Amino acid sequence: MNTSKLSKLTGGLLAISLLYVTAPENVQADAATPFVARWALTLPGGGAGWLGVDRAQDGSLTSTLLWGGGSPFPLTETRMRDDTLVLKRLRQDNKTKKTTTELYEAKVAEDDITINRKIINDEGKVVNDVTFSGKKIPAHGEPPDLSALKYGEPIQLMNGKDMAGWKAMNEKAPNCWSVKDGILSNRVTEPDGKKRHGTNIRTDKVFEDFRLQTEVRVPEHGNSGVYLRGIYEIQVAETHGKPANCHNMGALYGRITPSATAERKAGEWQTFDITLCDRYVTVILNGRKIIDNQPAMGCTGGAMTSDEFVPGPIYLQGDHTDVDYRNMVLTPIVK
Repeated sequence: MNTSKLSKLTGGLLAISLLYVTAPENVQADAATPFVARWALTLPGGGAGWLGVDRAQDGSLTSTLLWGGGSPFPLTETRMRDDTLVLKRLRQDNKTKKTTTELYEAKVAEDDITINRKIINDEGKVVNDVTFSGKKIPAHGEPPDLSALKYGEPIQLMNGKDMAGWKAMNEKAPNCWSVKDGILSNRVTEPDGKKRHGTNIRTDKVFEDFRLQTEVRVPEHGNSGVYLRGIYEIQVAETHGKPANCHNMGALYGRITPSATAERKAGEWQTFDITLCDRYVTVILNGRKIIDNQPAMGCTGGAMTSDEFVPGPIYLQGDHTDVDYRNMVLTPIVK
């Protein structure tokens, strides 16, 4: 390594290390209190994100971040610097093996959070610098008594003849959805075997809390999803025979692992009975309850918004693989 590059790298590492000079533990604990919460983030460009900050019994801090798509991931470091929450994530490129550092500095004002993110390359140079904001998410109340819920009139979301009531979410992507013989199908596989990156679709109507019943069929290695209010994804995937996982069929994607494996083999029709009420989720897959009135701790990857208190559509993931849906009925919960 030449002298110039060594100087840049040393200077960059020194700058990073200076960010992590910390106050005494008792001062740090008091300063951290406003940050220990769940935060709904609006990411640069308008995407949905989420941050969870927790404090262990020994006073140490941990944090988990959802950045747009995928699942929430733990951050490498979480600590205070005066009144600023400093977060760090190290990422290594699989090909180059070079390490990138993501540094997040957050400040709070009552229920609002402002975060600055800097991406620093392996030479200590800041290659990206953005600031975004978020809102504190209120704590969950007691789980709803599902036996006492009152329901309105059922709404048929599919007419079995055409795409009426649904619209594409990405006009620039191929729309691979069609309806035939009562089945809503997504076909991203072309006759020559090539895959297209299709569009997701959503209902024209928006909803609050509800019970959703439908049937779904996935091929081998199939992958789709049903988003409740455009916020929470119930995973649809061909995972028959695999151990329970928060990315398998029926999971609240990346957040809640099913208590049992109830999925069927590829190509078989499967039934969903899903209830969303007061941010609590219940999933019955093929007649077996696999998520039992569990709290959704925040939006999932790919959410339309991180605001969990606004009405939203049902949206179906169509940008991965082929999938079929039929007999989709939503019954509103009357508060």
